[in-house]
Amino acid sequence: MTPILITDPDHIAVQPFRDIKERDLTGREGLFIAEGEVVLNVLLSPASLCEPEAILIAEKRWETLRPLLEQAPHDVPVYLASQEVLNRIAGFDLHRGILAIGRKPEMMSLDLMLDRLGAKPDERRILVVASGIGNHDNMGGIFRNAAAFGAAGVILDAGCCDPFYRKAIRVSVGAVLRTPIVREPTSGEIVTRLQANGYEVLALTPSAQMQLADYRPSPRTAILLGSEGPGLPQAVIDQCLPVGIRMAGGFDSLNVAVTSGIALHQMAFG
Repeated sequence: MTPILITDPDHIAVQPFRDIKERDLTGREGLFIAEGEVVLNVLLSPASLCEPEAILIAEKRWETLRPLLEQAPHDVPVYLASQEVLNRIAGFDLHRGILAIGRKPEMMSLDLMLDRLGAKPDERRILVVASGIGNHDNMGGIFRNAAAFGAAGVILDAGCCDPFYRKAIRVSVGAVLRTPIVREPTSGEIVTRLQANGYEVLALTPSAQMQLADYRPSPRTAILLGSEGPGLPQAVIDQCLPVGIRMAGGFDSLNVAVTSGIALHQMAFG
């Protein structure tokens, strides 16, 4: 591997890395930014569902990162730059000193995901369904928990933010890059199709009579999570088995990412 030294922040080769924060808001036409060593390690691992396109690192990090970078395909360019030039390229002080451009996987359909999961009927399956999750920190946390507790995939409705937003990927510690993802228009339709394929769908809501600790997981289970504040639409809750998380002192509010972690742990080990 022969890295390419970049001394001009306007060099055409590093244009995809320019002004990251502003371009995060407009999208990257199937590409995404991976930031930091942990995320790069996932991107270059066999578990990744995404392909690296280019890597840009601070010159001072070359020697320590070389073993990791050697895992990249031979046709993926690795660019080196001084910290000053790197900061000018990114448009902010990039203390981690590591950026990569990756290509999103082709989004599969819900039918394809369910067909693949149905190929092994004896295995327990857990899916996560996110409805209207617009906060990138929460989205990243949900994916991190999904990976930690063995969820087979995450299904998003049209109201969810992009999990490939740079911050969501970072908060997920790269789990977004290795998790099968489906996006469908409405949570109600997702629930209907999951139930038709033998999944019991739990709607996590503080208004539920049944407590999560009392629930015994089915072989095929999906947990449905709504946005903080408005939560899940009542019509969608009515389609599902409503389940709550017991809390102390009459408190009835948990962060949605925390909720996902508690629920997934119960599904996996309860």
